[in-house]
Amino acid sequence: MSAAIPPYVPGHNLLGGKHVLITAAAGAGIGFAAAQKAVEEGSTQLVISDIHEGRLEQAVATLNGLSDTCTVHGKLANVTVEDDVQALVAFAEDVTGGVDILINNAGLGGSRLLVEMSDEEWSRVLDITLTGTMRMTRAMLQVMQAKGAGVIVNNASVLGWRAQKEQCHYAAAKAGVMALTRCAAVEAADYGVRINAVSPSIAMHDFLRKTTPPELLEQLASKEAFGRAAEVWEVANVMMFLASDYASYMTGEVVSVSSQHP
Repeated sequence: MSAAIPPYVPGHNLLGGKHVLITAAAGAGIGFAAAQKAVEEGSTQLVISDIHEGRLEQAVATLNGLSDTCTVHGKLANVTVEDDVQALVAFAEDVTGGVDILINNAGLGGSRLLVEMSDEEWSRVLDITLTGTMRMTRAMLQVMQAKGAGVIVNNASVLGWRAQKEQCHYAAAKAGVMALTRCAAVEAADYGVRINAVSPSIAMHDFLRKTTPPELLEQLASKEAFGRAAEVWEVANVMMFLASDYASYMTGEVVSVSSQHP
């Protein structure tokens, strides 16, 4: 038996006056939920990026309609291309007057047995999910460290801890994001920059429904203590906490957003 989905949590001005950049934020997943939460939590300048132009434009329009006090900008960017990453960071710095918070959400999953996995499949998941997070972190740290302030929140996964069939590439990438978070946080602490990560188990959204067999989704959700998948905004809530001043003494942490112990 699954627990009822709790009421949506309204904003509490956790990011009042902050300028935020979020990757892979168009659509209906955790990235868009984080962007909506950033607006609701008082961000005054928000930049979202994605590789899908139409979806990005629609997301920007939707988000701009949520608040009179937050200006939302969109920028096409592919985190596997270093020139795109540099252009995105430069654009975000220019239009916002300075980014306070980066949320790295870009990632790619998929299901494939290891013995059937091609080098191309392995490399593509690693390049987007892990190396893309590294590229964005590297570029943003150069700016944040020079200013002596900033926050980065990465999106990992409980698969960085747990074993699951057909997930060798994705699990390896997310475990890498966890290690990257810890090591980069130690380096960035010298400059007053914090880096943490969330580690969701299963968060339900339309893209996941399209790419994952229903019986597998049901099986994974049933293993959670609440007997259900997380709502994407429940993951975004934890991102907002880590991005906020309430988490000022937290860095290098990977926070599990799950009701099942790793």
